[in-house]
Amino acid sequence: MRQTIRVSTLAVACVAAIVAVGARPGPEQTPSPLAAGATPPPWAYPVNPPGTRTPRPPDDGTRQRVPGSARAFTLTELRDLFNIADWHPDDHPPMPEVVAHGRRPDLFGCGYCHLPNGFGRPENSSVVGLSVAYIVQQMADFKNGTRRSAEPDMGPPAAMIRVAQAATDEEVRVAAEYFASIPTAPWIRVVETETVPEIVVSRGMLVPVEGGETEPIGRRIIELPEDLARTELRDAASGFVAYVPRGSTARGEAIVEGETGAVACGVCHGSGLAGVGPVPALAGRSPSYTVRQLYDLQSGVRDGLWADLMKDVVATLSLDDMIAIAAYTASLDP
Repeated sequence: MRQTIRVSTLAVACVAAIVAVGARPGPEQTPSPLAAGATPPPWAYPVNPPGTRTPRPPDDGTRQRVPGSARAFTLTELRDLFNIADWHPDDHPPMPEVVAHGRRPDLFGCGYCHLPNGFGRPENSSVVGLSVAYIVQQMADFKNGTRRSAEPDMGPPAAMIRVAQAATDEEVRVAAEYFASIPTAPWIRVVETETVPEIVVSRGMLVPVEGGETEPIGRRIIELPEDLARTELRDAASGFVAYVPRGSTARGEAIVEGETGAVACGVCHGSGLAGVGPVPALAGRSPSYTVRQLYDLQSGVRDGLWADLMKDVVATLSLDDMIAIAAYTASLDP
């Protein structure tokens, strides 16, 4: 009962704040990306260009290793969707069946994309630090078609729809309880910069061009593995660095704190943006993922439960606003 009252009170507070700001005359707003006729930013929605998919290295039977682990796996074992290779089994609770193995033929193990510890990668998402109720609802939204991607050719959102359609309610609940039980920890290092390594999309992920030069960051967030070799081996102990435009973190803080006339994000997302009940945590999350969610909400392809509370908030955000918000929230301790 207390949880129900808390969530209901939160919903009323969120709605009241959004209505109040929506009715308040304010400065002229920058047109939204959709009003400008823009397409989803390709750096946030990485898709392999047609005919350029990077081939996987062949498996010669060599057993691969990563720092800090006594385990060894072949490339074939690391690529097995139904028997998730776990480099660091002592760093998280025992994986339940649905996370470690899934269920053939349609439900592959959750730990493959989201990693055994749930920290995920920029092209999908981190699922630690989220409540059971939130995870369960997102799976329902994927399943019923109310959560989609503004870039239909992007692989991970399409895979989530297929997984959600294949999973039973019990499997969803078990996976949600597992990931919700894992403590959060820093996973993204945010760096403000004017230049970034030249990048390319490789197997759905941004990676530096081998032997490439640098280029202006422009109006982008470039999120790259700290150690590409370890990331390609699906090492759940090797995180990411997010390069963001200079000044974006401070600008994002002003927007998030409500100093620009927008609703302060903490009204709904809680102190330190650590989440409240079914409202997700934002602190320390992949900024690429955050931009995708803001863009998807603005475009209307993400329209599940609670999405209505975000519609007025995101309606007038420009892409620069989204970049700034994502840069700031990613810089916070999760």
